[in-house]
Amino acid sequence: MHANRIIQCLALVAAIVFIASFQSLVSPSESLLGPRTGGFEDAIMNTPVSTWPATVRYGVSNIDKQLAPEQSTATRLLAGSPKPNTNHSRIVVIPSMQEDDIRWIQTELPTLDVSIYIANNPAASRHPPKNKGHEVMIYLSYLIDNYNRLPDIVVFMHSHRWTHHNNHMLGFDASQMIRALNSAHVIREGYVNMRCHWSPGCPEWLRPRSAQDVLGKQEETVLERCWRELFPFDPLPSFLAQPCCAQFALSKARILSIPRSRYVFYRDWILRTPLSDYISGRIWEYSWQYLFTRDSAHCPAEHVCYCDGFGVCFGGEVSYQQYWELLEQKTKCVEELKRLGPNRPATEPSELQESNSTSSSSTGNHSDRRLFLRAQIADLEAELDARKLEAQRRGTVPRLRAEECGRPWSEGDGF
Repeated sequence: MHANRIIQCLALVAAIVFIASFQSLVSPSESLLGPRTGGFEDAIMNTPVSTWPATVRYGVSNIDKQLAPEQSTATRLLAGSPKPNTNHSRIVVIPSMQEDDIRWIQTELPTLDVSIYIANNPAASRHPPKNKGHEVMIYLSYLIDNYNRLPDIVVFMHSHRWTHHNNHMLGFDASQMIRALNSAHVIREGYVNMRCHWSPGCPEWLRPRSAQDVLGKQEETVLERCWRELFPFDPLPSFLAQPCCAQFALSKARILSIPRSRYVFYRDWILRTPLSDYISGRIWEYSWQYLFTRDSAHCPAEHVCYCDGFGVCFGGEVSYQQYWELLEQKTKCVEELKRLGPNRPATEPSELQESNSTSSSSTGNHSDRRLFLRAQIADLEAELDARKLEAQRRGTVPRLRAEECGRPWSEGDGF
């Protein structure tokens, strides 16, 4: 009898230890930040994303009609309400490496409130617990560190000023994008991708698959497993999509609609996952939109993004597409002019034969063609500049912005 009681006690102790160990594996840890707050946050941790408080509306998208019902989360987020003529407080969060040249921030944006994290310098005043996951670790660290003292708008940007994934209409220049960003648009939408162009990332990008690595999309092979770990209560979407490349703006309301413990949980996932720095970062590059909009695909119409987001308004999608058609014409002319060169000799057999028989005529034809192409390029550049200036002018009129984006507007509403 005594022996049976000892065995029962040992079994009970073993069960308690097992349960505690299991909970430590599946629950977010705040060991880096002190004890958890409990209460409402703990309750939210065990609920699916689709039941979180709704405060901000998902942005206007021109792929909604293309999505099958199961590809778009049912619950939309309500619109924020920007106050006219209000200067919303703003901060830009920038992840950087110690060797990065970030002097452009002080030079171009001297009055801007900036929070710079140095990923590879533990001695820096702001640094993440580990240099992993690309910008994800730093974005989440900022949200965790500043959850109770947020400005109205938080803009997450990379440390380089010029890059191919910045917006063409704003010179691929991060400083222009930050200056032009419409605060009222961010308040309305809650989540705004800073890149307007769909390629790469839209209308579909990552699909869960278990096949071999796809060139350029190695993360697809682990996407399903990662989704189960990050969003265990939410169904796996058919695909994830948004314009690349992990630069976006958030409203304070949108950030606070998610409990702080969720951000801790996600950062702990980055710290613990055996996935590489590259793969873990890529998974999140196409997951932010789900976290902050509840939609697996977030692809606002490009002309709407440019107009309401940055004040470049072409008057509608047709005029916007016409601009790109003219730009394509110019590009083709430039490429042909490069092929001809200043005095390009004939190289193809047909050209050599023609050159031997009509050398002077061929040379003249090439010269005439070069003159024609240079004139075409000049004309197209002038037309493109004129259309862009007109689009920027239209963007200064709040009513025209609202009309192009299809949202209601009354006199005095501002942007």
